[in-house]
Amino acid sequence: MAEESATGKVQESISGVLKGTGGIVSGAADVARDVAVTTLGNAKDVAGAIGSTASGIVGGALRAVQDVGTGLVRTVKGVIVGIIEGVGEVATVSAGTIADTVRAAFQGTRDVGESVTHTASAIAEGVVTAAKRTGISLGDAALTLGKSVIGGLGEMTSEVMGVAKSTVSGVVTGVAEVGADTLEAVKATTKGIISGAGEVGADIAEATSGALSGAIDGAKKVGLSAEDAVSAAAEGALEAAEEIGEAAVHAVRDVAASGVDGVKAVLKGDQDT
Repeated sequence: MAEESATGKVQESISGVLKGTGGIVSGAADVARDVAVTTLGNAKDVAGAIGSTASGIVGGALRAVQDVGTGLVRTVKGVIVGIIEGVGEVATVSAGTIADTVRAAFQGTRDVGESVTHTASAIAEGVVTAAKRTGISLGDAALTLGKSVIGGLGEMTSEVMGVAKSTVSGVVTGVAEVGADTLEAVKATTKGIISGAGEVGADIAEATSGALSGAIDGAKKVGLSAEDAVSAAAEGALEAAEEIGEAAVHAVRDVAASGVDGVKAVLKGDQDT
């Protein structure tokens, strides 16, 4: 099976990266990219093989992390970048590519006994970096990322707050590295998170609280206004909630008005009230 072959190749190569002296993120990206290009280049149905290829690569990388005992977050970021770039060398990178890769990363994280809350920020940073390098719209990538991280939880909706926070925080730090519009990325990511929460029946208030907290956390790390970041997140949450229903709108507005981590969000419709 292609997935099993990819897993073995990646595990051996990533182990070497982790034991070496070079950069883990760039090294993991190089390995993942090479294996993705080789595997997908030999596939009859490239689009249909992306999910299984991503699963095999992520699985091998995380097994290597387990064997060596270090480098989880940096490895995950690098692997995400490498997979998406590898797809871009063989086919067109799409929202489906990002969704498949994010879900594979979530499943691989669980398979090695880690909490997805610990790796969601690295997944987010990887998606942002890969979007910049492959030319896909950052807004589209962020929206898909948000939906995919919540969809990737499956029945583990109790983790929605932590995953939402980690994801949005990772987007902020990732965008700061690549030099793009941080507030638009925060808004799009949060919109995706709330849309995803609505689709899987997760708690909208918890998803909103987590996303707003992540916006604040990321903003503090990169020197951005926490008020601007949390308001952008709240706007994205509200846009998604309006598509879900009245109860979702009330949930988002209640969280925004109450504030998160001591910071209140300002929604456009509330500025003059």
